[in-house]
Amino acid sequence: MIRVFVIAPTPMMRAGLQTMLTTAGMQVVGEAGEPASFAAVMPDIDVVVVAEEKVLEEVAGTIRTTAGGTTIAMVVLANSDEYPAAVLRSLSLSGWSIVPLDVSTARLQAAIVAAAQGFVTIPAPAAERILGQRVPVEAMKIDSTDEPLTLREREVLEMLSRGLSNKMIARRLTISEHTVKFHVSSIYTKLGAASRTDAVSRGVRRGLITL
Repeated sequence: MIRVFVIAPTPMMRAGLQTMLTTAGMQVVGEAGEPASFAAVMPDIDVVVVAEEKVLEEVAGTIRTTAGGTTIAMVVLANSDEYPAAVLRSLSLSGWSIVPLDVSTARLQAAIVAAAQGFVTIPAPAAERILGQRVPVEAMKIDSTDEPLTLREREVLEMLSRGLSNKMIARRLTISEHTVKFHVSSIYTKLGAASRTDAVSRGVRRGLITL
């Protein structure tokens, strides 16, 4: 069982992440909006998931001063990779991962498992910069599920096909931007998509949307 602690800025985001990370092999043992909150329970945590890039340095400081002999891994949700990677590389972590903010449930779970097992995983563009060659995306795709999209997810997918941002979709549907992100993540998982473009392409092939 992988014990996960979630640090996210809003109660809604923390609740959403807890739902995404509730599996047979994973347990969310705590959550907080402030980095210092997990210091006391750090010995009982395998992976800390940070969904707020602004507090990353503070999280790192907490780990540096309180970790001691504890082995811990970290997963950061961020739309950039250079700053998170620099902070993560400065820490004595057992493993770490960087994933985009709109990551699918399946990919987030996979990143946590990889970090817990001592691996370092980064987005394909970052890997391409480091390796100096293109990373085959097809090799990283996750199989789709048989679960159909909900009506709301189909609405979000339709708006993705028009190139709308999460913020614009939230305004059109009168929902929060965080809710849009979770709908996008669910769409990725159900369609087995690796990106927005891939999700739209798969949606068109399945007849879920038309361009």
